[in-house]
Amino acid sequence: MQNIQLYLDLTFFTILGLMMFIALWITFERLFLFKRIDVESYPHIELLNIDITKNLTTLSTIGANAPYVGLLGTVIGILITFYEIGMNDSLETAVIMTGLALALKLTAAGIAVAIPALMFYNGLLRKVEELQAKYRVYQDLSPKAQTLNKD
Repeated sequence: MQNIQLYLDLTFFTILGLMMFIALWITFERLFLFKRIDVESYPHIELLNIDITKNLTTLSTIGANAPYVGLLGTVIGILITFYEIGMNDSLETAVIMTGLALALKLTAAGIAVAIPALMFYNGLLRKVEELQAKYRVYQDLSPKAQTLNKD
């Protein structure tokens, strides 16, 4: 049963680590794109939106689901703890509390992945709004600038 607990931790921490890696990858990729994007080169705002919102759904999904992945690991850990208690025919408080405490670490890890992922998502959404505003300003000023140059 100890091996199952070890594999449980390894599996869920790997999944959560992969989720965090993907969240960081998307965040940095988007930030680098936002720094070099030229809103004036887009003929329509929807084409700009397609480019600047790419992969943000994945980031949001990671932030929303990481706690559930951790919680699933915790529930399985608690089930294993109760199974071990039942098999050993003992109700020692220390065994119960230790098993429960070890199971809860996966929930904590899920929350630790979700919080930064959602912070990254919200920060990137703010950048998206800024780029959209820059595009609208450029579009509003462009005809006026063309009229002024003709005179």
